[in-house]
Amino acid sequence: MEEATATPAVKSKSLLKPRILTSVIYVICWIGLCALKWTLPGGYGAIGFDAVFCAVAVIGSMEFLNAIGGISAPQRIITIAFAAIIVPLHVVVQMVMESGLFAVACAFAIYVLFLMACSVFDPQNSTVKGTIKCVFCMLYCGVLSAIMSSINHLGQNSMAAILVLFMTTVLTDTGAFVFGTALKKLIPLRLSPKLSPNKTVIGAVGGLLGGICGSIFAYLLIYYFGGLNGQIIYAGYNGVFLTFSSTAISPIAVFVLVGLATSVFAQVGDLFESAIKRECGLKDMGNLLPGHGGILDRFDSMLYCSLIVLLCFGTIII
Repeated sequence: MEEATATPAVKSKSLLKPRILTSVIYVICWIGLCALKWTLPGGYGAIGFDAVFCAVAVIGSMEFLNAIGGISAPQRIITIAFAAIIVPLHVVVQMVMESGLFAVACAFAIYVLFLMACSVFDPQNSTVKGTIKCVFCMLYCGVLSAIMSSINHLGQNSMAAILVLFMTTVLTDTGAFVFGTALKKLIPLRLSPKLSPNKTVIGAVGGLLGGICGSIFAYLLIYYFGGLNGQIIYAGYNGVFLTFSSTAISPIAVFVLVGLATSVFAQVGDLFESAIKRECGLKDMGNLLPGHGGILDRFDSMLYCSLIVLLCFGTIII
């Protein structure tokens, strides 16, 4: 009995080391990709991020389809094939014609037509329910990955947007973990007991603070090591700087608001992923990343808040 009682604690402790190691490698990779994007001229440094986003689309789609089940072979093949081309399609069209998102929308429409054809010509296996699942899969894994690629190829403030996307989501997770671990006994109110029993309200507050800090840190990096509106502040490099035209509000105040909004959506995205896993009776969406689970377990927050980051940097910060 003692051995059975101790098993969960031992298991949790055994997962801690690979989880930390995976997190460290993840952060190092992102720092390397940011350095590549910042230093290589002509937009070629952005290709590293595009490769990652393409992998998220493909592997994420495979994890999602395996989790929900009820998908026929033709539907699965079509979905994974479109997931594989949606990010490269966006990149090529965006770099040549600057209409990458329009290309993504057209590709998504064609993809839906192919799925509908499967339902017509193979109704026994390719059900309408399966078609709806695949459409949602492509929206979640494919289109949102293309949205992240769109952030990567913004005409202005692309570097700042990528930094916010990365730092806000990472520090949201970190802040939630630190506050939740340190204060959950003092303030034990659960955030969403049915979806994720371990998440607390105080952890969510810590996540918001962490997200804001991440956005501020991103601003300081781009401000001091890039510049503002073409003016070098400290050590501008490679013509990367923040473009900000508003005189009614300071840029750092805008970054605080962007960090807050991004952190909120990042946490909602994490809970949404928990809802999917609960619906499917799974603990993790995959086992590719030791201690974390699958690609979607790691990138759920980033996928969910990517549209907010794109809207903020594509319309507000100009």
